[in-house]
Amino acid sequence: MKAALIESVGQVTVTDVPDPAPGPREVVVKVAACGLCGTDLHIREGEFAPRLPVVPGHEFAGEIAETGRDVTELAVGDRVAVDPSLYCHECRYCRGGHNNLCDRWAAIGVTVSGGAAEYALAPVANCVRLPDHVTLQDAALIEPLSCAIRGYDVMRSTLGARVLIYGSGTMGLMMLELAKRTGASGVDMLDLNPERLATARDLGCSSAAATADELDRPEGWDVVIDATGNAAAIQDGLGRVAKAGTFLQFGVADYATRATIEPFKIYNQEITITGSMAVLHSYERAADLFAGGLLDPAVFISDRLPLDDYPRALDQFAAGVGRKIVVVP
Repeated sequence: MKAALIESVGQVTVTDVPDPAPGPREVVVKVAACGLCGTDLHIREGEFAPRLPVVPGHEFAGEIAETGRDVTELAVGDRVAVDPSLYCHECRYCRGGHNNLCDRWAAIGVTVSGGAAEYALAPVANCVRLPDHVTLQDAALIEPLSCAIRGYDVMRSTLGARVLIYGSGTMGLMMLELAKRTGASGVDMLDLNPERLATARDLGCSSAAATADELDRPEGWDVVIDATGNAAAIQDGLGRVAKAGTFLQFGVADYATRATIEPFKIYNQEITITGSMAVLHSYERAADLFAGGLLDPAVFISDRLPLDDYPRALDQFAAGVGRKIVVVP
């Protein structure tokens, strides 16, 4: 079958690889679409994936093409989205309910072959059946939405919170949609890209600006979310949290990224600084919210490219052009 392959650091090709064969409790998914995200860029740069080469793609949906001998829950032809998370279920963190922090954490499309291919292998437990009205090529949005939901689980945002979000890319816009649903009194968006800010305005943010200095809120925001992973944005955001507020590190920063905190201010103003890692007990909820129309795929997916164009799609994503880019086998 044809698949994208990150062969070594900085080297991405589209080539033929062996067809996957399911184990007893696995299925083969005929991929309808696979989304690109920042994690794929990190893998290309030699981060996250313990070894290369690897077939990327952890945001995908499709149709069951083959089932393992012990699979009874799904049948050939079923339409599914796939949670990429792979846990050991044995370590201290898994036993404590923090599976996303698993000592042996792995993921489809990160540590094992993923959905940037014609077919992908998945445990049956990771597949969520989709209703008929959901378009499979749109359902690649479910995985990033499940990450955003995990972020809101971590924050425990209260009704009436004033929210500031750094970054109006796909993830920042998803955070905007969730903030509106969870009772925020206002959501302000920051981005240096005017086109992305225009999309945020179209989705109903309270205000959109290039910097927080343009917004008249000297007391700060109850919730500040970084959806960029950019050091300058993170540093600025830490200083914008109101008393008793929360800062969420949601964007994926490079390993070397550093920011400075003020310990006395954190103590004196009871500020919470927290992070959100991938997916945890949120994929099914994301599928339900997506099926219920939380996101408009026409707004969130800016480009649909053939699988052959995966290297170019990754370059486009790295350049910050468009919103969610999906490749279609």
